[in-house]
Amino acid sequence: MKILIVEDDLNILSLLKENFIEEGYIADTAENGEDGEYMASVNSYDVIVLDWMLPYKSGIDILRSLRNKSIMTPVIMLTAKGEIDDRITGLKKGADDYLVKPFSFKELQARIEALYRRVVQNGKNEIKIKNITIQTDKKIITKNSKIITLTAKEYELLMFLVKRKNSYVSKFMIEAQLWTNDENLKQSNVIQVTIYHLRQKLGKDLISSFKGLGYKIEI
Repeated sequence: MKILIVEDDLNILSLLKENFIEEGYIADTAENGEDGEYMASVNSYDVIVLDWMLPYKSGIDILRSLRNKSIMTPVIMLTAKGEIDDRITGLKKGADDYLVKPFSFKELQARIEALYRRVVQNGKNEIKIKNITIQTDKKIITKNSKIITLTAKEYELLMFLVKRKNSYVSKFMIEAQLWTNDENLKQSNVIQVTIYHLRQKLGKDLISSFKGLGYKIEI
C-alpha cells in the first residue's frame, strides 16, 4: 500500500514514516500544506494521512481542494481538535476518518487498512468486471466461472488498475506503486510484459492502452 503523510511535526512525521516502512508500506511525506497538496494532486496514493494544522495551507483547505478536483483518495485527518463540531466539519469537507492526537500507531494503521479495504471492495468481497469476478478476500479470479491463476505481481497490477477504473494509469504510477524498490525491473519492460500476460489470461479487451497516457480498465 502506498500512503502520503502530510504532517509539520517532524518528530511525528519521522516516526510514522519509519513505522509504516517497517510494516511494508510505501510512505511519501510532506512537511507543509502546499507540498502536501501538490504531491496528492500529481501522485496516486491508496490513503492520505493529513494533519489539520499545517504551514502555508491547512489540512481542511487541502481536503476541500482535492475533492473539488475530483481526487477521491481516502483521507484520514490527524488533529488536536477533538470537539464534535470540528470533527463534523472535517467529515463534511470530505474526510473519510478522523483521529485525535495523541494516538497510537496501531490504531492509525488499523484505520488506514480499513479505509483501503473499503475502497478496494466497495463494501463487498467480490468485484465483477465484464465476465471476470475477483474475490478480494480469497484473491481468487474467475473468468466465465473458470478459475484463472495469476502471479502475485499480476494480481497486484490488476487490483491497482481496478481501484482506478475509468482513469488513466501511467507507467510511472505503476512503477512507483509496485516496483519502487527494484531499479533493475524499473528499467526493463516488465510492466508491458505483465500487462501482456494479464490480457492473455483475462482477455485482450480488459486493459486498454493509450499512447502517452498509460493504461485503463473501463467499467
